[in-house]
Amino acid sequence: MTYVDEHLLPGETVAFRTTLHWKIYVLPAVIGVLLLALAVAALMSPHQLLAVLPAILLVVVIAVPYLRRRFAEFAVTNKRVLVKLGVTHTRSVELLLNKVEGITVNQGLGGKLFGYGEIVITGTGGTPEVFSDIQSPFEFRRAVQVATDARDAR
Repeated sequence: MTYVDEHLLPGETVAFRTTLHWKIYVLPAVIGVLLLALAVAALMSPHQLLAVLPAILLVVVIAVPYLRRRFAEFAVTNKRVLVKLGVTHTRSVELLLNKVEGITVNQGLGGKLFGYGEIVITGTGGTPEVFSDIQSPFEFRRAVQVATDARDAR
C-alpha cells in the first residue's frame, strides 16, 4: 500500500497520480556503462578481484534512482494535494485544495520532448514548494485545477 493510499481521509478519492520521470535514470545508466566496462576490463586482467569494486558501485548507482522514483508519490485528491519523497529521509507535503494559491510549471525543451518538468506549489502562506523531474507536470496542474473547481462548485 502506498503512502497516498494509507493517508486518505474518509470520503477522499485520488483524482490523479504521478511520480518522478524516468529521465532520472539517464546519468546513472551512462555511469553504469562505464563501471561495467571497468569491471569487464578488470576481469580480463590478472587482477580479477578488482572487478568487485566497479560491480558494487554499479549496483549502487542503479539502485539509488530506482528507489528514489519508486518511493516518490505525487497525488491530487478531491480534498488535497499530496507529495511524498524519500526512502530513508521522507519529505511529505499535504496541502488542502482551498489552501493552494497557485501551481507553476517550468519546462525546458527536454521536458517538452519527453514529458517532464518542475512544479512549484504555492500555498496561502506564500512559501513555494519546488519539485523537479515530475512526470506529466501539466496534467498534475490541471488535476489540481479541476479538483479545486469541483470543490468550489459544491
